[in-house]
Amino acid sequence: MSPWQRSDALTDTERLEVLDLINRTETATGREALDETRRRGVVHGWHAEHWLRRSEGRLIQYAVLEYGVIPTIELCGGGFDDELRVAVLAVHPHVHWWIRDDSSSTGRVVRRLQVLSLEIPDLSPFVPEGTIIRSFVPGVDETKWLEQNNAAFTNHPEQGAWHIDDLRGRINEPWFDPSGFLLLDIGGVIAATCWTKVHELYRERLGEIYVLSVDPAFQGRGLGRTMLHVGLRALRQKGVKRSILFVDASNEDALRLYHETGFTLEREDLLLHFAND
Repeated sequence: MSPWQRSDALTDTERLEVLDLINRTETATGREALDETRRRGVVHGWHAEHWLRRSEGRLIQYAVLEYGVIPTIELCGGGFDDELRVAVLAVHPHVHWWIRDDSSSTGRVVRRLQVLSLEIPDLSPFVPEGTIIRSFVPGVDETKWLEQNNAAFTNHPEQGAWHIDDLRGRINEPWFDPSGFLLLDIGGVIAATCWTKVHELYRERLGEIYVLSVDPAFQGRGLGRTMLHVGLRALRQKGVKRSILFVDASNEDALRLYHETGFTLEREDLLLHFAND
């Protein structure tokens, strides 16, 4: 087995090798091998730091590091490798590392992200009088949705800082379906939304509550529950039997809503901090 190799950009051949490794890993584990944004970065060649390891010329491990105040790395499959930790810390004084199993690492936990799942029941959402539920309209709703989303997630490290290119990039993805991007209007204002996603290429045709948000001006009215149930009903109507979602373990209000709806913990991803000191 060769040492870890660092690269500032993947060649076309390397990108295909990495995508093949991602696909093989997902087939073996039955779940996503990399965070969606980091996988999109591989597909589209976004700026990042890549770490590759081969055995007899074949790519057997891959990790991608995103730059930031403290760089963040994820290993394909969500694991941990101490040799990679040493190699990365020789380049960066600090690093954050997303893992799905903390049994073999000693980093300090700085964030916990829970994956919840639910066998979708037959729901009849309560829709308050005077509200309109409709689908997102590309080319019309982008600006208003971004304002609502960023207001709802002001303190969220990823979701609260979306720009128009972030939204358009997802709209242009093959999985995007506006019929699953649902908005609740009150007086022409987007008060709450539930954006759902169907993972068509997994062994199990899986649904996801991708983004659920309520504008701060409309919180306290039960609109989060309404839109969660509306989104789950939309997934069920598409023949999806099970849904997942991602939520910070510190978000007690959201966890209460999800647990009351019937979601249960499937796994917990940890963000660990390592330092070269």
